[in-house]
Amino acid sequence: MPAHPLGINGATVSTVDSDTDRTLRPRTISGTRNNSGLQKGDTRTVVIIYGRGQESIVSVFADVLGKPHRMADSFQGITSIEQELVLGISLESARIDISTRNRDAVVAINAHSVSLGMPPDTYISAQCDYEYLYPGSSFSRRDLARFISFTLGQINHHDSLMSKPRTYFISTTFPDVRAALPNLDILTVGADAVELRVDLLKEPLHDGSYAPIPSLSYVGEQVMLLRQRTELPIIFTTRCTRENGRFPMDNTDLYYEYLFRAIQWGVEYIDVELWLPEQIRRRLYEKRGNSRIMSAFHDFSGTFKWPSAQAESIFLESRKYADIIKMISIINDHNENFELEYFRSKIRTEYPGSPPLSAVNMGETGQFSRTLNKVFTPITHPLLPIIAAPGQLSAAEINAALSLLGQLPKKSIYGISSPYSRIATPYAPFYEKCFNELGLPHQFAVVERQLKDSSSIEALCNQKAFGGAYLSPPVSLASLMQNNSFFANLNNGSGPSLTEAARTIGMVDTIVVQSGSSPPSSAAPMTPSSPDKGGDTSFNSTVNGANGLPPNSSLIFDNANWRGIVSTLTRDLAPSAYSDRAALVLAANADDAASVMYALKALRIGKVYTVGFKTPSNLARGLEVEPFNSLENLQRARMVHDKASPFVIISALGPDKSNIVGMLVRVFGGSRGSSTQIRKVFLDLADGPRKGDPSLIAEQSGFAAYGVADTTAFTTVETLRLLVGQNVPYSFVRLASGQGMF
Repeated sequence: MPAHPLGINGATVSTVDSDTDRTLRPRTISGTRNNSGLQKGDTRTVVIIYGRGQESIVSVFADVLGKPHRMADSFQGITSIEQELVLGISLESARIDISTRNRDAVVAINAHSVSLGMPPDTYISAQCDYEYLYPGSSFSRRDLARFISFTLGQINHHDSLMSKPRTYFISTTFPDVRAALPNLDILTVGADAVELRVDLLKEPLHDGSYAPIPSLSYVGEQVMLLRQRTELPIIFTTRCTRENGRFPMDNTDLYYEYLFRAIQWGVEYIDVELWLPEQIRRRLYEKRGNSRIMSAFHDFSGTFKWPSAQAESIFLESRKYADIIKMISIINDHNENFELEYFRSKIRTEYPGSPPLSAVNMGETGQFSRTLNKVFTPITHPLLPIIAAPGQLSAAEINAALSLLGQLPKKSIYGISSPYSRIATPYAPFYEKCFNELGLPHQFAVVERQLKDSSSIEALCNQKAFGGAYLSPPVSLASLMQNNSFFANLNNGSGPSLTEAARTIGMVDTIVVQSGSSPPSSAAPMTPSSPDKGGDTSFNSTVNGANGLPPNSSLIFDNANWRGIVSTLTRDLAPSAYSDRAALVLAANADDAASVMYALKALRIGKVYTVGFKTPSNLARGLEVEPFNSLENLQRARMVHDKASPFVIISALGPDKSNIVGMLVRVFGGSRGSSTQIRKVFLDLADGPRKGDPSLIAEQSGFAAYGVADTTAFTTVETLRLLVGQNVPYSFVRLASGQGMF
């Protein structure tokens, strides 16, 4: 990777020029693709309240946060100065003075094992900031990492979801979520969130009947079970009887009790019905923490009209205490779908600063509106026992309808590999499986590019039906731009758009098409021959004009791999576990290490030791980088303590170097970082057969070890989001791809 930024023709420009004259290189675009979504979050001292015989949960919390821990006798005297520790207090001791704790300095979390019985201590539940429910057995660190990262504000789902062109949520209509768990990987394909219909849950009683309202104990266990099986955000809904639900309307305090407890449980979205008293809606909004409030209005009368003062009044009342506004009505005439679209346009124009609006019409007549709504459209699935509302469609049905309406034209999407890419071919059936499950009309093909020649990539991109591509392995920005007039002439000569990640990393692994406003072409896509032919695939490099990339379309060069690395490293740990710590990165060259360095910067790593490569200035910016040039450097790093000792080791070396990697892992193994309570992390990005197994050595040396399969799966999730704008969960990627892909 070049040490300097690139000009539009692939030439390097000086650092001074790159900072002062941005017209000399491809323009950098802003947006969620550039942002890690990771925040510093709540910096108060974390105090874990544990039940009888559950002291060990404190150390697990501490491990996930990357901090040492100690036990305390009371809340008295705890200050924010102790934020580098996780403190544990027994339930009995906490009862004494939890109500008088310094809330500005302490965040109190009640960690309750359901094996001790339900419900948890009601007084402690009411006094705590948050409550974490976990099973007595089969404990999930990933669930805990997600819970603590979200409640402390270190991760943010909402902003990234709202930046997508379309978002969907699937409503689980099972009386017990256990029935959904075996198929959850398939049920959630295409969904960006999962709705738990609390009012549809049926809690069995000892006499064989069911409770009229599921208890908080039962609901809490259901949330726990659901969160352990999906990485998607959860929407917590208590739909009332008047709005096609089963929750009674005679006790509004019951709604507050359940909805506020959902906030304490760390549920990402809370559905609050508009008919509830304003005092309750306001209190929930003020106490929502990092959860988001979805204000919900449903009308089943058939008399509601979108072009009315009532509709606008409902919107204005909803936006008072909402992060998302949901308005749903049943209609009798197809033209009312167009009235809704006029209302949507009017709201967007007259109230531009308002929360996003999710609005659809119910019933078969209103299904058309579900294809036009772009914010959290409710979807169903054939495997669900019942639909949550009349007229709901599956994600595949909506995509099929969009295709028929010409809003989702058939595109050719490619996997561009090199002759040495071991896992190229298995991608094809996997992507086809995803497109089929999502009901997308696109077709997919894997093609081989010639090394040191970007003309084949240009030929693919310069097609009328080009829908995007991933590049495996990634290609340097320099080689893509060098002597390439097609890429250089995009955007009126300013070149393709670059995300901040692609510009800084200098490696491109995803090419996204950004379409203009004119109608997309319906011409048949140009498809290369079968990937089995490898390098014999032919291209028409002279494609242009009517058959080339439409003039109102442009290309975005992006890098998804760094997100796959971040997702892998934060799967069992909170992002703050890496903050200001040291890392060791091994790679044969700067290109191989670039995504790793960018990911570490997003995690706020303090110092990076490097082996095997020189770090370019654009990647080193914001990091303290120290190369290992001698045994003395290595020995000195081995002897340091606290946060200067490598907490995470990432190897981007090939499988033939596994013995060297294993040796270095042994050198830095044995201890557990700044405290014997903290477990280090090892990530091996090598792909292919090897003589030794560094991951096994790492586990024996006290590391938490991850491999390229984890990173590749998470990267695939991000790549699909970029290419087709749809979410395919990590669990489905691992399920559907089989062992051959990774």
